[in-house]
Amino acid sequence: MNSSFSKIINSNERVLIDFYADWCGPCKMLAPILNQVKEELGDDIKIYKIDVDKNPRIANKYQVRGVPTLLLFKDGKTVWRQSGVLQKKDLVDVIQAH
Repeated sequence: MNSSFSKIINSNERVLIDFYADWCGPCKMLAPILNQVKEELGDDIKIYKIDVDKNPRIANKYQVRGVPTLLLFKDGKTVWRQSGVLQKKDLVDVIQAH
């Protein structure tokens, strides 16, 4: 697996990974929502986007079958995951709960 990805998810901060694809309509809808989440939470969350077409090994390791799929990591462990588009409030609530 990509060592920089391991470093990212193993930080002691909460890390939200957005598995997406350029051709995916819902992924495009999610992008501005993620920007709003980052604006609201600031340094409380790190958000990274992983293109499943360019990073198939990482997508396979986390069994990403559809996009967008969001995974929330804390201390290197997946604490939450969901496929599909979520609204900003729902995402903020999930992140703050962890």
